[in-house]
Parts: sequence; C-alpha cells; structure tokens
Amino acid sequence: MSVVVDTSVWIDLLADRHTLQTERGRALIVARHELLIGNLVLAEILQGTRDQRDHDRKLGMLDGFTPITIVDRRIAIEAARNYRVLRALGITIRKTIDTLIATRCIIDGIPLLYSDRDFDPFVEHLGLRSAMT
Repeated sequence: MSVVVDTSVWIDLLADRHTLQTERGRALIVARHELLIGNLVLAEILQGTRDQRDHDRKLGMLDGFTPITIVDRRIAIEAARNYRVLRALGITIRKTIDTLIATRCIIDGIPLLYSDRDFDPFVEHLGLRSAMT
C-alpha cells in the first residue's frame, strides 16, 4: 500500500516526536509500505530548516522515500472545485497546499497520513481516505 505523508507528520517524524500519526508512520515503514513525499511537502519541510546543515540532514533523511508530484493542471482545476464545494458548506481551508495535497490523494485513491485538521473536511465531504483507519 502507498500512503502520502503530509508535512505535519513528516516534521514530527523528523523530530522523533511520538504521536498517533508518527506511530502509524513508523508502523507503515516497518510493514514495508511505500511512503510518498510530495514535492510541495518537501518544499514546506525544507523551508523550515534552520541552516544548510539542517537542510542537508533532512533532505538526506527524506531521499529514501518515494517522491510524488502533487500538482499539475488537472489537480489545480479539481482542487479549485473542491475548495468551492467546501466553501459552499461553510468550510474554509486555510492553506492552498493542503487543498492540492488532498485533491491529489482523492483523485489517485491514495490514503493520506496527516495530523493537520484542515484535511478532516476532505475526509468527511470529498472522499479523502485517512491512513489512520
């Protein structure tokens, strides 16, 4: 099984924090599931590095995971539609990147491992599969 891992979980994994989501991530690694790291997720993680050494260390740790391109034209268009659907329900997603990540996962049928509550409406209303279930 392949699973896309969101920035929120990668950050906790890299910091060796123990949460339900990081324990699930570690269990998926042990079970040899394919953890996917999106290009936008990689950018978010590396933007948060303190210096070049931290950047290189985190990049080296993440290089062993399978990359996935999150956004192309089709995803951008569908993400805008998903955003509008949620807005019509009175739900505002705070970050465009989260909408793009969720949409990629929905379209490709790939579960998402996340701890960011902005993804919950995608699960509830748009068919995003949580990797926690």
